[in-house]
Amino acid sequence: MPFEDDLGAALRQAGDGFTVDRHALVDAGEERGRRLVARRRAAVVGGSVLALAVIATAGAYTGGLLDGAGGADGVAVAAAPTPDGGSGTDGAPDGGAGSPRVGSGAVSAERMMTNLEKALARAGGKVTPTHARGTESEGGAAVSGVYDDGKGKAAITVSLSRVDPRGSRAEQLTQCGDKNLRGYDDCRTQPLPEGGKVLIEKGYEYSDRRVDTKCWRAVFVTAAGFLVEASEWNAPAEKDAAVTRPDPPLDGMQLRDLVVSQVWRPALNDLPAAEPEPARPGAESGTALKDRSASDALESLLVPVGIPIASRGGEGSYGYAVLDDGKGTSLVQLNVSKGASTSGFLGADVITQPDGTKVRITQGPAEKGKGLVQWTVDTLRGNGLRVTVSGFNAGNQNGPANRPTPAPTLEQLKGIALAPGWNRDRN
Repeated sequence: MPFEDDLGAALRQAGDGFTVDRHALVDAGEERGRRLVARRRAAVVGGSVLALAVIATAGAYTGGLLDGAGGADGVAVAAAPTPDGGSGTDGAPDGGAGSPRVGSGAVSAERMMTNLEKALARAGGKVTPTHARGTESEGGAAVSGVYDDGKGKAAITVSLSRVDPRGSRAEQLTQCGDKNLRGYDDCRTQPLPEGGKVLIEKGYEYSDRRVDTKCWRAVFVTAAGFLVEASEWNAPAEKDAAVTRPDPPLDGMQLRDLVVSQVWRPALNDLPAAEPEPARPGAESGTALKDRSASDALESLLVPVGIPIASRGGEGSYGYAVLDDGKGTSLVQLNVSKGASTSGFLGADVITQPDGTKVRITQGPAEKGKGLVQWTVDTLRGNGLRVTVSGFNAGNQNGPANRPTPAPTLEQLKGIALAPGWNRDRN
């Protein structure tokens, strides 16, 4: 069944059942997206991970993961989040200040392996668990294995954790990234009743498709902050393994069944609620650039450039924007870091500004993509704050080039990197 029909069927089923988720950042927006995924993968098992799930369905409610009043089997499920970000359930350790954010260990690594087998039983085939960890582990419970339905072995992972349901991470996990940078075939996100969200992305292990390994993933976040993630590949390992089949084995409906399965519920209930995320500084003009998200800072600094922004995104210290002046798109990206080393700012090509800021400018071919040009302004303040701005002559640093040079001039990129707001240590 085509993905669109697959997804539509799942959503219709949901409606019937409802009663009421290498290269440095400077190297590219694509690599930043991969770093976010890799960060979650690292939290799973043995460096593998993450994510996926799924679609709004009645199965999610009856499975007890969508914060309904109860499961189909009569077992009570998680209540709505309490004001402090907890689930309202008894027995889950909250972990005081300085305490590790771990569960009681009620669900062991061995049980996680058994749960993976149970959750995949309806899909047919056989799964051989390879790694797992229980709820006593920091970062949540996780399990990975190799699935074999007779059509080619495929790696698969599931991870369970908690997030602040009101925080930015919960929102980011269920947002499709910029397709121009992420390179997926399809991505859908759907808000659910009671505040939960699900996302399904059909993409690749490498968004530049340097190899044929596909990675289909799903992210499911509930209103109580339960996070269920699963990933599958069309190879027996996510990297450095030959492709065994055209696509990963589970379609969207089966990914949904995997992540909303009742078997994960005891482990989710045993995990402590996530720490509430601190309030993010606003992007109002009175907030120093260094205190904003890089995406917000870049957007405001691009206003004087006067080129329309076709899309933008990023997280925390990384931000990007794709500019379109009608003559070809152009990617601009911003990285901000603190406590940076001065070792890269000692050459003869480094210019020191009157305020002590060191500046290095490079222009030349980009590492990826035929005909790609990259202009970079790298700056280091005396207080260790490093601000790096790069422009490309394409909307995607994997190419192809669609204009002779980046849309912003070198002076405009320099103006972004040297904006006085970066130096405001005090308001």
